[in-house]
Amino acid sequence: MNNSQPINMSILLISILLCFLAGNVYIYIRALQAMKKANKVTKIIFTLLYWLSAVSLFIILPLRHHNLPAYIPRIMFTVGSVWLVFTLYMSLIMFAMDVAKQLFFKQMKQTFLWALAATTLLLVYGYINYLNPKVQRLNIPIEKHFDGDTLTVVGISDLHLGYGTGKARLKDFVKMINAEKPDAIFIAGDLIDNSLIPLYEEKMYEELNMLQAPLGIYMCTGNHEYLDKMEDVREFISMTPIRLLEDSIATLPNGIQILGKNFNYRNNRNRTLTQLGKRLDFDRPVIILDHEPRSIAIKDKMGFDLQFSGHTHNGQIWPGNYITSYIYDQDHGYRKWSHSHVFVSSGLSLWGPPLRIGTDCDMAVFRIYSTKKRL
Repeated sequence: MNNSQPINMSILLISILLCFLAGNVYIYIRALQAMKKANKVTKIIFTLLYWLSAVSLFIILPLRHHNLPAYIPRIMFTVGSVWLVFTLYMSLIMFAMDVAKQLFFKQMKQTFLWALAATTLLLVYGYINYLNPKVQRLNIPIEKHFDGDTLTVVGISDLHLGYGTGKARLKDFVKMINAEKPDAIFIAGDLIDNSLIPLYEEKMYEELNMLQAPLGIYMCTGNHEYLDKMEDVREFISMTPIRLLEDSIATLPNGIQILGKNFNYRNNRNRTLTQLGKRLDFDRPVIILDHEPRSIAIKDKMGFDLQFSGHTHNGQIWPGNYITSYIYDQDHGYRKWSHSHVFVSSGLSLWGPPLRIGTDCDMAVFRIYSTKKRL
């Protein structure tokens, strides 16, 4: 899709919510049909639990900044977010089975239970896949000189630390990152999910302080950082070795410049890029961290050598990847444009359900080297 053709996000969101409601009604009716021999009390209990699970995410999100007992938002967030995926696949599989029964297999019985079993297996696969992120190793030749032979950088995005991604999972990520012995670490936004409360409760800054990169850790803001107060986000990040770049530039000792693009819906993106470009020396290597992979062609023309982004999750759950590929010119993975090397991470973690179906979590390891020797 050309970025000049914006998608109406309000219409998309309303459409998704209506499909979610319709899917839940469909599953609920078919479940009651499968429970026709159950007594009235069992059906009432099932109904209460069913609809509580269906709406739990929509209940807890508005309460994310309230000091509730930690287990309540964690359980409700996990159940509610997983329910989104359950509704999607249960509806699709059950509908396919119902159609097949009507057209070809009229003697087929217990289609609801078969659909439930298939959906459960699919969710189990998605959880296992989530626990095994992929490492993307990329050689990035730059036709500009910088001091030193090579630079090893680990690029991560979309950790979404909070009720979904807790301290135990973060500990695994830190070990994974440090094992690469990076010179520097890039974080392309959405380090934080919806609220800082669970980050302080679990003291996640302790794990972030274990990250090791002698040339520094650099981060741009993502849209989720703005779901909390930015001044509070800055205060939390100040407790870690992470340097937050908000439309600001850091220059490494070897001469490589890093621009951290601020995520702000209200900014004129292209005008801001032009203004920031005047502060950069494009005769030396320039890297941009930009959470959302937009305006890539403009940045390519400006002369950015490497762009690292995230945000899209590559749709996270099939068929969401078709939506992201429609919205963005490059929605995941590596691509060499006319000048720029661009990598869009699918996210080291994810938002919401701990499931990856049809997509993968990933972490990039860049080996950046100069093809131009000093004269």
